[in-house]
Amino acid sequence: MLIRLTVAALFAAVPAAALAHHGWSSYDDTKVLTIKAPISAVTWGNPHGAAKVVWQKRTWDVVLAPVSRMETRGLTREMLAPRKTVTLVGYARKDGTAEMRIERVIVDGKTVELR
Repeated sequence: MLIRLTVAALFAAVPAAALAHHGWSSYDDTKVLTIKAPISAVTWGNPHGAAKVVWQKRTWDVVLAPVSRMETRGLTREMLAPRKTVTLVGYARKDGTAEMRIERVIVDGKTVELR
């Protein structure tokens, strides 16, 4: 009986976790945000990369694309190295949280489309 309950709980939790992770509707895609700032930290991993930048006295969490997509489109880990200045184009969260979903990265004169 305990095993059945555990399995049922896991199946019930999976859709909620997927929705929470891929909740693109929480970003305001009617207002493009462009930030030019140095990268302060980067995580190169799956399910997607992430970075941090300080812009307008706030630390922004930057939601990148999956590593395979970034690399296929020509964006390397070295291009997003800490202290490197980049231009990030994307959408901020609707709730005012300093987090943005990135559509485009411009670094070293190269534009990389992520979505």
